[in-house]
Amino acid sequence: MDIYKWYRISRWLYLHHVPVIPGMIKALIRILWGGVIPYQAEIGTGTVLGYQALGIVIHKRCIIGSNCHISQNVTLGGTSGIYEVPVLGDNVSVGAGANIIGPVHVGNNAVIGAGAVVLKDVPDNCIAVGVPARIIEKNEGIK
Repeated sequence: MDIYKWYRISRWLYLHHVPVIPGMIKALIRILWGGVIPYQAEIGTGTVLGYQALGIVIHKRCIIGSNCHISQNVTLGGTSGIYEVPVLGDNVSVGAGANIIGPVHVGNNAVIGAGAVVLKDVPDNCIAVGVPARIIEKNEGIK
């Protein structure tokens, strides 16, 4: 079964106040795929977690829009002392090994390059690359 389906099941159970089982599914995902996909995170429909979410770490308060693609070994996490965590819009593509850290908003149709470290907001329709990430292109035609 696809890891996203496991996430959806655990999320549904969590939202319907079923105890224990969502945590067991989260642990199973951790053991089998080496990723952390918490049932508390909001992940939109149609989102793809690349390579069965191998090494993906998502903070439990993250919000991920619909139809996103998150490649392997990506971290969407918080930073010490700051409550806010990353929020990704719809149709966002995040390359392998990228890190999006802290109170960052990534706009709709944005592309985050492989290995990028995103510490600042990325507007809609932009491509961000590098360490730290910087905008290299803004294109209203990106889909």
